[in-house]
Amino acid sequence: MTTLRVREEWRARIAAEYTSAAVTQHLVLWLIQAGAPPDLIEAGLAIVADELVHSRMSHEVYVAVGGTRPPAIDREQLGLARSSEPLELDILRIAVRVFCLGETIAVPLFKHLRERCTEPLARDALDRILRDEVRHRDFGWDLLDWLLSTPLADEVPAIVEAALPAMFAQLEATYGTGNDAVATDDGAITDGERAWGLAPPRDYAEILARTIERDYRPRFEARGIRI
Repeated sequence: MTTLRVREEWRARIAAEYTSAAVTQHLVLWLIQAGAPPDLIEAGLAIVADELVHSRMSHEVYVAVGGTRPPAIDREQLGLARSSEPLELDILRIAVRVFCLGETIAVPLFKHLRERCTEPLARDALDRILRDEVRHRDFGWDLLDWLLSTPLADEVPAIVEAALPAMFAQLEATYGTGNDAVATDDGAITDGERAWGLAPPRDYAEILARTIERDYRPRFEARGIRI
């Protein structure tokens, strides 16, 4: 028997993946306007298509577990706002926050969720999501590498270093103990919930800590950026 927790988790994933598609589409427009290399633009468009597939597959799982409510999509989150000049500075901000950070931690998170997922429909969705997230992660670092080859290159490390504390605080508020659901979680979860691709919230904090040391730190430092 599935639970409300399973339904709400997959309902949230519908909205998250749909929002990611919209944000990436807007970022691709910025890349076109900035004259970015065609391979980056094409990779970004492929990510938009991936995220829409992820949203559809999440919806199929949600319906399969008895979900009937529409996803809670916040239209205010379905786009990007300019805040800096030149445009490359806004691209840098989104590349680091959404892709270098967000998509990089998504890989171990979805891997963890997939490990004990046995329900075929949910497993198929997580298989596809995990496979795609690896490319989405790499896109972020490729985008950062491109920015490090532009006239902005000398400024990039200092700009990123100044922005990272707030971005890491946001990660902590989402996946770490800054999130009450994580901080107060007792680890209780049923085998049935795991079978549908869920994990205890406290596991997210452990994954975040490992990702900082195993992924973020070496990747940023290889590019001359201290965290």
